Amino acid sequence: MELSKEELAKLLKEAEAAHAEHEKELGKRDDAWPTWYANYIVNKLNE
Repeated sequence: MELSKEELAKLLKEAEAAHAEHEKELGKRDDAWPTWYANYIVNKLNE
């Protein structure tokens, strides 16, 4: 699979927005954010 830097940047921005909602639900900072971002992006790429 090839992913352009523009596509990756778009996925990172989407992950940032989704993660902000996730942290709101948690009610605190998510220290495991790298794993959360990785899972989000992998899932998006597999859709």
